[in-house]
Amino acid sequence: MKKSLVLPVLFAVGCASGMAPASIAQTLLVANQGDRTVSVINTKTGDEDTVAEGIEGQWGHEIAVSKDGHSAYLPIYGNTGVGKPGINGQKMLVIDLGLRTVTGVVNFGHGVRPHLPVVDGASGMLYVTTELEDAITEIDPQTLRIVAKVPTGQKESHMLAISHDGKLGYTANVGPGTVSVLDMVERKTLAVIPVAGDVQRIAISRDDRLVFTSDQTSPRLAVIDTAERRVESWVDLPGLGYGSAVTPDGRWLLVAIPSKDEVAVVDLAEMKVARTVAVAADPQEILVPPGGRVAYVSCMTAGKVAAIDLEQWKVQKLIDAGKGADGMGWAP
Repeated sequence: MKKSLVLPVLFAVGCASGMAPASIAQTLLVANQGDRTVSVINTKTGDEDTVAEGIEGQWGHEIAVSKDGHSAYLPIYGNTGVGKPGINGQKMLVIDLGLRTVTGVVNFGHGVRPHLPVVDGASGMLYVTTELEDAITEIDPQTLRIVAKVPTGQKESHMLAISHDGKLGYTANVGPGTVSVLDMVERKTLAVIPVAGDVQRIAISRDDRLVFTSDQTSPRLAVIDTAERRVESWVDLPGLGYGSAVTPDGRWLLVAIPSKDEVAVVDLAEMKVARTVAVAADPQEILVPPGGRVAYVSCMTAGKVAAIDLEQWKVQKLIDAGKGADGMGWAP
């Protein structure tokens, strides 16, 4: 059952409104660019709420969930795509997942095109890519105050992956076609790795030994050795790759192939595509929750999320989201 909630922005977190907090267990969040909404989906019951973003003419692309699972963070990128002219977003919304409403706003003070929020699993700190500052912005999730900036040394630092100990960060810098290696503790750039003419998305292996990003000029995946800080090898893909995610057992990397409406499954031992899985139109991002039995794939043109069974390697169901379904988050 889908319910639409058009709610005002509040600035106090809690139940003062009298609304009963909704269940947040096993909840999938989807940022819908076309609707300017967030779908809040209970994956067990199929129930869905829709939270309106409430910022005229701008919308968010990506979303993340706090370490305690109670809040979600939605940067408002603007009204355009990376490297294209348009409105430059300067805010990030904070959504209370129990109340299903926006309860706070982080204002960066000027247009920065905030894009990907990442909650560090080690420290719980919140990091947001802020493209127009050539930096990652560090935010205290308790106070919602900006703590520091981590320079990337490159333009269009669109996506971020953080090592499991929270010490190193890696950004996919779209137009420059590079990956920046960041010291997240000392807040500085350690290296810039040349990859291709144009890159998109980024993922890190379970052992932090490898980082993956897709070449946007040729259907191939770059495999970066994090110790050597260089491209170690390439994996041929059936089309240009996009969002990717490693399975919890570390054996497979799933890569969205938007032009083929499928997901490529890369065997990380053999470094080759082992199989493909057909999904709905225009797959964008892939999320594999803890447990590793199902992968969720947002399909932008279809307005759906494909749930892939990771044992049978087929779509078990298509979940209704919104127009322009894109970034996803998970509340355990």
